[in-house]
Amino acid sequence: MSEGGGGNGSSSSSWGWGWGAGGGAEEEEAEREKQKEKARVSRTSLILWHTHQNDASSVRKLLEEDPSLVNARDYDNRTPLHVASLHGWIDVAKCLLDYKADVNSQDRWRNTPLADAEGAKKHDMIELLQSNGGLSFGQNGSHFEPKPVAPPLPKKCDWEIDPSELDFSTSTIIGKGSFGEILKACWRGTPVAVKRILPSLSDDRLVTQDFRHEVNLLVKLRHPNIVQFLGAVTERKPLMLVTEYLRGGDLHQHLKEKGPLSPSTSINFALDIARGMAYLHNEPNVIIHRDLKPRNVLLVNSSADHLKVGDFGLSKLIKVQNSHDVYKMTGETGSYRYMAPEVFKHRKYDKKVDVFSFAMIVYEMLEGDPPFANYEPYEAAKYVSEGRRPLFRAKGYITELRELTEKCWAADMNQRPSFLEILKQLEKIKDNLASEQHPWNIFTP
Repeated sequence: MSEGGGGNGSSSSSWGWGWGAGGGAEEEEAEREKQKEKARVSRTSLILWHTHQNDASSVRKLLEEDPSLVNARDYDNRTPLHVASLHGWIDVAKCLLDYKADVNSQDRWRNTPLADAEGAKKHDMIELLQSNGGLSFGQNGSHFEPKPVAPPLPKKCDWEIDPSELDFSTSTIIGKGSFGEILKACWRGTPVAVKRILPSLSDDRLVTQDFRHEVNLLVKLRHPNIVQFLGAVTERKPLMLVTEYLRGGDLHQHLKEKGPLSPSTSINFALDIARGMAYLHNEPNVIIHRDLKPRNVLLVNSSADHLKVGDFGLSKLIKVQNSHDVYKMTGETGSYRYMAPEVFKHRKYDKKVDVFSFAMIVYEMLEGDPPFANYEPYEAAKYVSEGRRPLFRAKGYITELRELTEKCWAADMNQRPSFLEILKQLEKIKDNLASEQHPWNIFTP
């Protein structure tokens, strides 16, 4: 699903911290308000979900019950009409317009449904929206209009790279995506990784906004288990983001070649990932990765003795005011196979989505195969959302490591431990393993 196109709702776990002791009218009123808000958020999630699924009859049924849902909004301020327009769902759009949907509502990027339909080249949708008074603009213009790339930080002279310093004469492609490619190149005599945006997309406002967002995050990060940002090219095309090059490749490829890892290696790898994530989740400025998976965990060298977390294209920087805060963010963001159920179901979520993904990675390290490897990624995510979890099939496990993994993929995000708690548990497991004078305490399922 396109970024910004997801819905949101909430499970009862979103309000898991209680309302204090005692009874009385105030507590009863607070409980009623809580239930009303819960129901409202749930209905918002439903209409956005059914819109995304092109289910016009379910959308109409919801609107019959509550016409105000026609202009429900997700975290990115996108309405059901934005979602329908992007995908070209004509019947759903007609239903929404029948219920007086705001045809010119603007999302977080100040774009209208018509701007989305134009960008996706949904010609029938464009005609429908225009016939209903749809306009293709916002305060900043459509994101399909050329826009200059503003520097992410005022002191960009500290990290702006002259593209002539980048040597691509012996470059190799190490990754590809819909917006560009990642190449191994050379900068001032040092091997580097360069994320290069396709020239044809360098004027697309959403692409450049995501590019600036990732640069803005990476500039601030300094940690041994986070891929180090070196600089960026923002004044000339193509736009480029330069980071350190890690010779060991990614964890996905490593597991593909090596198969299941030993318990001791799995623990050491898990510790490196958890250290990087604990740093990102540090309050009050929490960075939620939202796409933690083996491909985004990199090995420093071929000896595979050190890991770093990378790729922050989908990350969100959140200022936490309350440790219990949950956020309305885009649903179905990231990779299905490692996706937390609350993200798949378009519910409110917080930094614990990364803990769930971490658990899936630990499982894969122990098993050697991805979770639900026999299913397509979307089907795997659907099974997870229904409460299913992958089965431990390998012959031997450290009981405590399996138990920790199961805590991390708990259905209730409030039951999942923080990365600081995970680190304490992993260190304890590692110490116990090292102190054993005889073979490990094996758990056989």
